[in-house]
Amino acid sequence: MFDSISMIMMTMAVTVLIMVGLVLKRNPLYPIIELLKAVFREKILLWHFLALVVVLVLNKIQQLIEKEMKGVGDFTPWVYSIEGNIVYYIQQFFLNDVLTFVLTYFYIIVFTAMMLVSFIVYHASQDERSFYALFYAIMMNYLVAIPFYLFFPVNEVWYYQSRVEFLIPQVYPNFELEYRALSGLNNCFPSLHTSLSVTMAIIAIKSRVPRMGVLFTSCAGVIIFSIFYLGIHWVLDMTAGVGLGLMAATLSLRWSESFAPALAVKSRRVGDYR
Repeated sequence: MFDSISMIMMTMAVTVLIMVGLVLKRNPLYPIIELLKAVFREKILLWHFLALVVVLVLNKIQQLIEKEMKGVGDFTPWVYSIEGNIVYYIQQFFLNDVLTFVLTYFYIIVFTAMMLVSFIVYHASQDERSFYALFYAIMMNYLVAIPFYLFFPVNEVWYYQSRVEFLIPQVYPNFELEYRALSGLNNCFPSLHTSLSVTMAIIAIKSRVPRMGVLFTSCAGVIIFSIFYLGIHWVLDMTAGVGLGLMAATLSLRWSESFAPALAVKSRRVGDYR
């Protein structure tokens, strides 16, 4: 049971340390400290982080703007007319208290931990191509998704379909108070949990750290399943998310080579982590 945001943060910190340790097979604190030092030492790295923060702020501004928008409509009935009760049947077939806890953990904690672990591991392994591709890919995911959230609002499944239960509050009772501000109730299409998970998995597969590919592909699969089981996303949300994730990862890997050759092309192969 996650009783508060502080418990969420502590669990996430432990998860990040464990994942970094498993991938790099050494004390996870050192690569974290080195990344923090590099952010303040290297201007190009600092600018990339600042750009990412700006995009995340834009996502928050989008939520404020949509509250003032009128006449956009609700596209949830259209989505429901296409896929019907698929999410309800998935949830009912697998419904289990242990699975509810595990999938809530993956949806809330592992998802965010994957981003942090990616930056830490790629920096520690000197894989600049993957490191900077991750920046571009995350920003692209948000920048493409935001217009859809503004002009193609789709409500979460549980909110529209009464037979589907929203399971996260069973594990994290304060979800609506502490976490909901990060994502609007009608910010479903495309699913960013899906697109970002797919993006991170593809970049991990293409990285110089093979263990990342195995770990992140597994995590992405669990997270994508969780969006249905927990009663949040529609199948169309997931489908669009997969497409967005593939596009963002592919283009960002190219950009990291084209726009930053000094960083990407000169990346050293690191055999210590294989």
